[in-house]
Amino acid sequence: CSAIRRVLESGRLGETYNIGGWNEKANLDVVHTLCTILDELQPRADGKPYAAQITYVKDRPGHDRRYAIDASKIERELGWKPAETFATGIRKTVQWYLDNQAWVSHITTGAYRNWLATNYQSRD
Repeated sequence: CSAIRRVLESGRLGETYNIGGWNEKANLDVVHTLCTILDELQPRADGKPYAAQITYVKDRPGHDRRYAIDASKIERELGWKPAETFATGIRKTVQWYLDNQAWVSHITTGAYRNWLATNYQSRD
């Protein structure tokens, strides 16, 4: 949110700013990180590690194996730098979802999709 605020307050109209934290990770590394965090914060009832659920499938053509954001422009022009590391940010994100499971359940129902359609579909 601090990066978006900085862009809104100080960014140049019409410019694009990449927001990132210089944390290039392979997708599979992110999955393993999530599994490790879940093993610590909410172990499975059967005692198995979450990584045991990983199923390897053939990648689709053009699949991104990693994501790398060049945030040098927002740092250089607007003086913004991330306040979180990947490790602290992903842990806080997982904890938030664990602490807000009622919200997660609500947004994954058809009722939420219907609410979105009713309230946003007809907007210009």
